[in-house]
Amino acid sequence: MGMSDFYGTGDDAESVATIHRAIELGVTLFDTADAYGFGANEELVGRAVRDRRDKVVLATKFAIVRDRSDPTVRGVRGDPAYVRQAVEASLKRLGTDHIDLYYQHRVDPDTPIEDTVGAMAELVREGKVRYLGLSEASAATIRRAHAVHPVTALQSEWSLWTRDIEAEVLPTCRELGIGIVPYSPLGRGFLTGRFTSQKDFEEGDIRQESMPRFADGNLERNLAIVEALRELAAEKGATAGQLALAWVRHQGADVVPIPGTKRRKYLEENVAATDIVLAPGELTAIEDAVPAPTGDRYGAAMMNTLNR
Repeated sequence: MGMSDFYGTGDDAESVATIHRAIELGVTLFDTADAYGFGANEELVGRAVRDRRDKVVLATKFAIVRDRSDPTVRGVRGDPAYVRQAVEASLKRLGTDHIDLYYQHRVDPDTPIEDTVGAMAELVREGKVRYLGLSEASAATIRRAHAVHPVTALQSEWSLWTRDIEAEVLPTCRELGIGIVPYSPLGRGFLTGRFTSQKDFEEGDIRQESMPRFADGNLERNLAIVEALRELAAEKGATAGQLALAWVRHQGADVVPIPGTKRRKYLEENVAATDIVLAPGELTAIEDAVPAPTGDRYGAAMMNTLNR
């Protein structure tokens, strides 16, 4: 996402180099969405993997509808006609004849989930999509969707500072055999310790502009989370971000986090986190040491689109 939108300026050459380096390092799952840069991110990812398509699992998402005249305005559509329209556009931008994992990015409250997933299932039968996913859906919605067609993956935010899914969504997915794909496992970069004041953000970065946890006052209070992680990470010879990522990876064999980055430097640091081994007692110690965050993870309008 950050390569094309939301997190300040991008650098397409470095982004492509980062994707290529990821493949070299054994990364196989690449996740984008039609909402990222109004389709620009799909085009970027498509160009980057075109000559190595057989080495990657390509995932994208639909349903968030943005207004070019006012990028802050967002709607959600999950009606069957839009499902068809969205997948055809994504296939074209990605330059591929199939999408490996196709998610509904947010649940449309005005369209029964059965209708949306029914339309998505048609895409599977046609070979345009291989597997279906949902993002930020409630446990009840997941059950209804799975009854129409098997849901392969649930993508939701999950990290040491966002643990909402653990109460109902995670147990439901495990009961149904649905994999978990945590996005922002590094707390949108905060858990790495990179952000310590408002001066650390580029102009146009939505974290500073519309995410309460990064707002003045909240950001400073949340630094206690990073300090706790740093102390524990030092015992492992790791960074705070690596320990945070390792914690997510250790939540189960059905958990596949997707840490985002725009640069090879951070990619390599993230991949190195796969070498960290945490015992059950260490996982508990990390959880006990990390205080709860201050502030919601999104502004009010976006919070209303979650857990539908």
